[in-house]
Amino acid sequence: MMPSHHSPIGIMGDHLAMEDKWMISVRLSRMAMKGNQLNGDSILDQDVLQQSNPYASAPNMPMQLSVVPQDMTMDMLMVGAMYAPSDELTLMGMVMFNTKEMSLATYNGMMGRSYLGSFDTSSSDLSQASLTALYKLYKTPKHRAHLHLGFTQGVGKNNVMDKVLTPMNMQAVMTLPYGMQSSDRSRRLTVGITNVSTLGDYRLGNQLLFDTALAKKSWTYGDQWNVNSWVQRDFGHDLSFSARLHYKSQQSINGRDVSIMAPVQTANPDNYGGQVVDFAVGMSVASNMFGGNHERIGMELVLPVKQNKRGLQMESNWSFILGYEITL
Repeated sequence: MMPSHHSPIGIMGDHLAMEDKWMISVRLSRMAMKGNQLNGDSILDQDVLQQSNPYASAPNMPMQLSVVPQDMTMDMLMVGAMYAPSDELTLMGMVMFNTKEMSLATYNGMMGRSYLGSFDTSSSDLSQASLTALYKLYKTPKHRAHLHLGFTQGVGKNNVMDKVLTPMNMQAVMTLPYGMQSSDRSRRLTVGITNVSTLGDYRLGNQLLFDTALAKKSWTYGDQWNVNSWVQRDFGHDLSFSARLHYKSQQSINGRDVSIMAPVQTANPDNYGGQVVDFAVGMSVASNMFGGNHERIGMELVLPVKQNKRGLQMESNWSFILGYEITL
């Protein structure tokens, strides 16, 4: 099997397995964010400090934002398995573990707005588990397409606490904002379609996925659309290169946790969601690391092209994905 018979490593559920076959996959990814933007425009810390604090009516809360995110990293480990009870149907299960770290700067909440210091927060937990059915629509020598129907359960904590530096220059333990929690604990439905065509030496793929919450807790991430289009080309029997364009549109957070109310942008449910466009370049290498006939190592570097995020949010910087797959 040529490396391009599978999509770029950043795409999940891109193909069906053959009857009675298993495929095991492991993916590691790191996403980095740095700086802030307001309604799609980059801004400085001083601009963030001029934004009003929606929780200013609470005791000891400043009228304006006083804690500014500086940079954030998120590491994800995804372990998946696919099994095909028939040539028309493939079942795919996946569990995800994530670790998040954020550095923030705290400023005086009153007159002068002087810099007080910086601090770090973190969280780490099993995030979610999912089960997806892939059903064949059609398959010819040069064209194939299948449907997606999946359910995801958020299993990570949504009330992680950590020590912070307050605008009164005091240490306090508080519930971390939504983006630093391991999951929203919701049950979600994913539906979509994938198609792949061969044109000469190139493989062209498209995937459309819609994700929505079915069972909600006090808060949940908003509905989202993900559209991926990619092109791949083999170079010999062991190597392929790819280019991918990714569009994501997501609504803001639904609901609110009343214990999340720090004077920081990430504590506001309205400052989530929006539209982003990413461009990724990748490489896949055929391998026999464990003696398998169908092994693949893939990697992708993902860079933002356009960010039109909702409200006040951190800017995406880059992400890198490394994965291994073996068919049994």
